[in-house]
Amino acid sequence: MFADRLGQAEEYARALATDGVVRGLIGPREAPRLWERHLLNSAVLEEAVPRGATVADIGSGAGLPGLVLAIARPDVHVTLVEPLLRRTTFLDEVVSRLGVTNVRVVRGRADALHGVEQFDVVTSRAVAALPKLAGWCLPLVSGHGEMVALKGSAVLDEVEEATPELLRLGATAPRVAELGVGRVSETTWAVRIAWAEPSSVSLPASRSSGSGTGSKGPRRKPRRPHGR
Repeated sequence: MFADRLGQAEEYARALATDGVVRGLIGPREAPRLWERHLLNSAVLEEAVPRGATVADIGSGAGLPGLVLAIARPDVHVTLVEPLLRRTTFLDEVVSRLGVTNVRVVRGRADALHGVEQFDVVTSRAVAALPKLAGWCLPLVSGHGEMVALKGSAVLDEVEEATPELLRLGATAPRVAELGVGRVSETTWAVRIAWAEPSSVSLPASRSSGSGTGSKGPRRKPRRPHGR
């Protein structure tokens, strides 16, 4: 799964079990099961990420799943978006220590990037309920990209409840995928959401060309609360 980057994954696990616990980013009880519950659970996200994709991890926290994905998939380019200083400080330190070059850390909420950047895949792990999460993430998804939210075992109930709101926001009906089947002992549930009309989604011309101020967000930008 980590191929020739296993050493980096092991060093990251050590950082989570030490500095991550001390700084309150990982609970002490999580340290003994970091690999099974967190690293492998995050690494199987690679199954939903195309080769060479640009990825944004919203509310990255200690780097799960985005930093794990960056370690496992050197072909993708990952942006870790996290508003809290103590978390971004940890991420900056770990990224520098590991020498992972296909990742960057952005301190801020998701809506700070609305209308400025778009990505092939926008992911998150246990951040918020789907309707709220879609308001934060969908404006960052390119026309032919996808939002991939990692969820828990109650995913089917959450999807059923959220589907009407997601359709109203201009998305397709969400698809639930089980990642890691046959690869890990505890598989990961992912909700995959794309735009219903991909051709109508783009950054404002003035933003994408770098001139002027333009209007913020893609043309199919959904109504949303304040982003993360």
